[in-house]
Amino acid sequence: MVATAPLVAFGIGIVAVVLFLVVWDVPTFIGLTLSALLVGTVNAMLFPGITAGEIPDSVATAFGDNMASVGIPILMAAVIGKSMTDSGAANRIVRTFQSFVSDRNADISLWVSSSLLSIPVFFDNVFYLMAPLARAMRARIGDNYTLYIVVVGGGGVAMHAFVPPTPGPLAVAQEITPDQTSSILGPTILVGLAVAIPAALISGILFGRFINQYIDIPLRDAMGTTVEDLEEQVAKSDSNLPSFAESVLPVVVAVAFIAASTAVNTLTTAYSIPALETVQPITDYLGNVNLSLTLAAVIAALTYLRMDDFPRSVWEDELTDALRNGGNIAAITAAGGAFGAMLAEAGIGDVVASTLQNFGIGILVTAWLIAAIIRVAQGSVTVAMLTTGGIMAPQVSSMGVHPAYLVMAIGSGAVICSWFNDSGFWIVKEIGGLTKAETLKTWTTLTTVLSFSSLVMILVYSTLLPDPFGFA
Repeated sequence: MVATAPLVAFGIGIVAVVLFLVVWDVPTFIGLTLSALLVGTVNAMLFPGITAGEIPDSVATAFGDNMASVGIPILMAAVIGKSMTDSGAANRIVRTFQSFVSDRNADISLWVSSSLLSIPVFFDNVFYLMAPLARAMRARIGDNYTLYIVVVGGGGVAMHAFVPPTPGPLAVAQEITPDQTSSILGPTILVGLAVAIPAALISGILFGRFINQYIDIPLRDAMGTTVEDLEEQVAKSDSNLPSFAESVLPVVVAVAFIAASTAVNTLTTAYSIPALETVQPITDYLGNVNLSLTLAAVIAALTYLRMDDFPRSVWEDELTDALRNGGNIAAITAAGGAFGAMLAEAGIGDVVASTLQNFGIGILVTAWLIAAIIRVAQGSVTVAMLTTGGIMAPQVSSMGVHPAYLVMAIGSGAVICSWFNDSGFWIVKEIGGLTKAETLKTWTTLTTVLSFSSLVMILVYSTLLPDPFGFA
């Protein structure tokens, strides 16, 4: 019973969340909370170390942990989105992008921006910054919102999953080669780029243009901004919009501070550089996402105040409305994380890992499969990557390929099939203004396309160039 108990808890969790959210159409926050409580109760019935009286507190703790991670960033993202949209800043940035590409290729500008930003910045934070631009692009072009959401997601999540110094692949590299992290960091970056760029093209541009032919997602009110607000901005002349420099400043500030912190932390981890160790506390402070997005929100809000001719009290009310919408999104996102945490507490990841270790398949495919199943079962990319990294670390010495390929295979499996137990699913849905079905058809499918396409490239590269950099 002990071996099958995690599978029972997982199965009940899936049935519960589908019934609450899809069949009965229960409000999302309530449905996710009920699902988390139900899975926790099942855990208490199946596992002797868990008592029923602890379950509500466990769910609340998991909710609080997730809220601590996403609460301030999402609230500030709501302010940024509202301010950049209503001030015309998002419209100005979109018009500048369009001066370099045609309407037919407007998706490329969003894809490139999302891909570059996601190397130093967490994907969810990039989505907070890029979603207003995607919405403004849709309002200006008049269609293709499905495409714009997909390219932002495809480019961003590919770079974040495969290219250090993003935390996921960096942490796995440290885990599988703890004594030689600095020696594989460079090769991992190069292999990561070789995997991420074509995978992002496939899952972002190619899949986006394909699915855009079959799904037409309309603009909806989201993040405190109405469709009428977007249409009004599109009609404004250039002279009534803020400058490009002022418009893009919130994004530049947030990305610069976070990137500086990431770079300093990466270099001080790999090398002992006294000068960087001295400035590290400063960059950690400025690069903390709670601070950096708050500063970005203040800058965007001041531009909004300057550009719109209304009293300060009205400006305050508008930002409060945005925060109210952001609070709902943060609550839903944290509840999704709590649901995933209850599934993880059932130990489904350990069951999957121990079962697949005994299968006689290639080490890269094994790593991909373990990470993929753990990801689908409990929702967290980070947990899937670190769990799989710990399992596969002892195999590194007997590998016939460079360890960088193992890092890529783990990341490839860990990004697959983002669904209801992943907080990222709810971020894309709520901030993008999508329905659950639309999010499954676009976001969930693109993460699956990304996973399979990147695995194919990893296997091709590792077959043609098993150890191009040398590893001792």
